[in-house]
Amino acid sequence: MANLLVSIRSGPGPTKPVQRPHPPVLVGGNGPGAEDRVLDFGEQWLPQYGLLTGVGELKRRVVSLRQRAADAGRGPIPITLFDAAPERGLLDEFAAAGVDRCLLALQDRTADKTLATLDEWAQLMRS
Repeated sequence: MANLLVSIRSGPGPTKPVQRPHPPVLVGGNGPGAEDRVLDFGEQWLPQYGLLTGVGELKRRVVSLRQRAADAGRGPIPITLFDAAPERGLLDEFAAAGVDRCLLALQDRTADKTLATLDEWAQLMRS
């Protein structure tokens, strides 16, 4: 194997994932070509909530992406929303918009504040 930066004369070749099937490829992005890249290269979409105009835009894009996937003979595309707000009402709206899971951003804080935030989020998940 060789390229401009490295040359390996012997060895097992390019690394391969151990997991079979390989872990899912999440394609991030909110730009106008994000859904095209998901359909061309990925298995899941990872949009960032703060860069969307709102839940309405998210829902329109999820519906469109899943319809395009169905038209191409693919199954439903899972959606993982990055930087979701930890608010029950918004989380319910995300779920109604077709989001499968949300990633919450945990800020750098003291151990006590971090544990308190995690306790709040655990309570939020139970409600």
